[in-house]
Formats: sequence, C-alpha cells, structure tokens
Amino acid sequence: MDSRLSTFLLAASCMTFQIPASACTGITLKSKDGSTIAARTIEWAESVMKTMYVVVPQKHELQSLTPSGKDGLKFKAQHGFIGLAVEQEEFIVEGINEKGLSAGLFYFPNYGKYPSYDATQKDKSLSDFQLVSYVLAECSSLDEVKEALSDVRVINIDPRSSTVHWRFTEPSGKQMILEIVNEVMHFYDNPLGVFTNSPGIEWHWTNLNNYINLQPGTLPEHNFGPLEMKSFGHGSGLLGLPGDFTPPSRFVRATFFQLTAPQQPDARRSVIQAFHILNNFDIPTGSEQPWGKASADVPSATQFTVASDTQNRMIYYRTMYNSSIRCIDLKAIDFNKVRYHTKPLDEIKEQPIEMITIK
Repeated sequence: MDSRLSTFLLAASCMTFQIPASACTGITLKSKDGSTIAARTIEWAESVMKTMYVVVPQKHELQSLTPSGKDGLKFKAQHGFIGLAVEQEEFIVEGINEKGLSAGLFYFPNYGKYPSYDATQKDKSLSDFQLVSYVLAECSSLDEVKEALSDVRVINIDPRSSTVHWRFTEPSGKQMILEIVNEVMHFYDNPLGVFTNSPGIEWHWTNLNNYINLQPGTLPEHNFGPLEMKSFGHGSGLLGLPGDFTPPSRFVRATFFQLTAPQQPDARRSVIQAFHILNNFDIPTGSEQPWGKASADVPSATQFTVASDTQNRMIYYRTMYNSSIRCIDLKAIDFNKVRYHTKPLDEIKEQPIEMITIK
C-alpha cells in the first residue's frame, strides 16, 4: 500500500470512527424569485481539520480509492465543479457543479451498510468519500443521479469507518436523499429540505409528530384554577423544543427554524438567512468532549458552514477562523480552461477583528 493511501485511510478512519464527527445539520431555503439554497454545517471537535476547496475542470480524470489502492471506478468530469474537502483533496463533503447540482455527505453511523468490497468488481467500486465528486462530475439532475449510481458499488475503504448518507439538490428546487441500508440503495424525495445524521430520514419525519405542539410566538395568558399564568418572556410557544446536539434534536430545531423563517425575495438574502439560522447549530467545542478534555486550539466544533445557490451556481462558506462569508461564483469560471487545483479555506487561521476608532 502506498504512503498516500495509508495517510488517507488513517484520516478517514479517525474522522468517521468517532461520534463527535456526527453532527452535521442541513437546511434548505426557497426564495420568492424561485432560487433554492442548500446550506449545512460541518462538525469535528477532536482537532483542527485540514480544509480546502477543490476546483475540478471539465474532462479531469478521477479514480476511486479502494482498500487495495487507487484502483477503483474511473470517471472523467463531464461538468466542472467546486468541492469543499476535509483532510484530503479526494474527500469532498459538499459541492456544486456548473449545472447547479448540489451534493453533500452527512455521517450515518450504525444504520447504514454498504456492500463488502469485492476486488473482482473494483472497476465499478466507488468510495463513499468520493461519491459527491462522482455525482458532481457526471450529473445535472436528480434523475441523472439515480441513473449514474444504478451500476455503482459504493464501498468503505476502511471497515472501521462510519457509513454516510447523501443529500442532492437540483436548480429546480427538488431535493433527494440517498441512504444505503443492508447493502441496498434507497432514494427519498425530501420536500422538507432538512437533513442531519442517524437514524434514517423516514425516522426523523415520523419523530416530528412528537412536536406538533410547537408554535412561534408567545402563548396567551392561561388560568390554572385560581392562579393566573403568564409567560416569563417571548418564545413560550417553543417550550419543549429540544436543545441538545443529538441528530434527532437538531433535526427538530432545524425544521422549526426553517419553517418559521420569513421567505426572502432573492437568493442572496436567503443565503444570509441560512447562515443566521445555522448559527443555532454552531457547536461549542467543549460541549462535545468530556470534562477538561476539550482542545483550546479548536475554536469551534463547527469547523465550517456552507451554502449553495443552485439556481445562480454560487457557493458560499465561512469557517471557525473567519466568520466573514466568502463566495465562489461558478459562472465566472471557464471550466474548459481552468486547471485542477486546491486551496485552503483559510490562508490565515485567525478571526479578523475590525478596530473602531472613536474621535
């Protein structure tokens, strides 16, 4: 096994074998102008992840890693795309292509199960870490995603790694979830647009029935016999909203915040709104660690947040080091000429602070 693959396997097993990685939260906002914003967080509390964006031009050749080396499925990019990767440039966790198709993976521990790796079928074996790249390279719609994956064997490159599940969003606003359970692919339409981690998406939809009492605003006064009851403050309609960071609780909160958010007139304002909503899922590092075990070098368990404008083909991100929102406009890139390259999300790992001069 070559050293580069060994490094990748080590990074993959460390990131997916431990529970703190399982805290990504996704929402979807639709603007009055018809644009759709697919936004999400990326969490990891153990250490500072190496994060980067990857520019993949048209006709760039890619190949999947397998347990035996870089000898899996080969594919050539039909569409150029921008991907946000962690640890290795191959591990793209979220991205968008020049056709406006968005794709991202979310951890799915203990519930998914892929087919076992079969070396005799390595030419159609695709690492789960590279499925986002494959879809963005090959597809422009949800129907094409299903077709492209119909003859692909999705595998783990390390048996210790957690499984993942995926979210795909097309410019029309339609969204689809893929979960591989008991070695079988299951596709689900996702009109709600919320996504987290385990259990499966159908379980999360059912669980929402436990929270039909939630409503925005402040409840009216109510008498308990001779006692007159009044709300202590605003937001009493939210009593019972779960506040912990487990996937089921984050799913409920994300659903409520998304559904009660006023619809914005255009994509840009929806992007800003998405980042504000996802502020509620910015997880403090110490909350994910035992007492006294949190690293002071990790500013946040939420290492970066990303939003994709599928209609206007733009991807936005901010990081735990820099709260400023940065944007890559795919329309400004000539994917026939641009070279394949990667660049860190943060050149300087320090939050800029603007000093205000008082005269």
